[in-house]
Amino acid sequence: MFESTDIILIKYGGNAMLNPDLQKQVVVALTELHSQGLGIVLVHGGGPEINKLLKLAMVESEFVGGQRKTSAEAMIYVQMALRGQVNGTLVRLLNNAGVSAVGLSGKDGSMVIAEKRFHVLNVNGKTEKADLGFVGNIKDINPKLIFTLIENSYLPVVAPIAVGEDGMDYNINADIFAGKLSAALKAKAYVSLTDVDGLYHDINNPESRIPQATLPELHQFMKDIATGGMLPKLESIAVALQGGVKEAHIFNGTKPDDLKQQLRGKSTSGTKITA
Repeated sequence: MFESTDIILIKYGGNAMLNPDLQKQVVVALTELHSQGLGIVLVHGGGPEINKLLKLAMVESEFVGGQRKTSAEAMIYVQMALRGQVNGTLVRLLNNAGVSAVGLSGKDGSMVIAEKRFHVLNVNGKTEKADLGFVGNIKDINPKLIFTLIENSYLPVVAPIAVGEDGMDYNINADIFAGKLSAALKAKAYVSLTDVDGLYHDINNPESRIPQATLPELHQFMKDIATGGMLPKLESIAVALQGGVKEAHIFNGTKPDDLKQQLRGKSTSGTKITA
């Protein structure tokens, strides 16, 4: 029986995913971790790939509060990008590196049940809900399929798409998907690969990097400093730690060679966060 304390869930995105050379380096790092007997689970995003396909298909993207409104037509191309292009490429690279990788989404084995997400707006003192189309939140997770795969030495590669109780497909924010899945797995560690060397008190001052933080300190950082695209990443880490994950890391995906050092607490970059 595989222990949750041996599971590391990695959320993969950003420039490390777009650059083919860096992509290969990330695969090498994952292969080394997997060879040590760890249960590696990879959750990926794919915003740039989605944008490319929507542009080719001449499907316009509408954003509400920074979130992509996903029509039924757009959802077709979202799935093509995530489940086809991105997921398929990562599985191929891992298999070529000698790892038995399996491509999945939250739809497989009814792993994730989604519910429709609305963007909440405050208009003239009144709360209003904006319809985002086929964008979802996670209602429930059954990690049995993931456990079965890692117990048999497979490396699951998971796209953040799930089916709702209404039978419709939903696109879910990859960061939130990863945080909630790591919590359901009670993983030893959750690693968010980003484009920066961890958290900083002042992003323009390299000397202000925060090497370690606690969950309360993370909440304060989210309130006082974090903005934009960093917020959902930090929210996903909070969800993971509150759900029982032992430790979380924000790490630069363009430095995959140092990932093992980060997990050992010996890296000179990154931020480790504990409950």
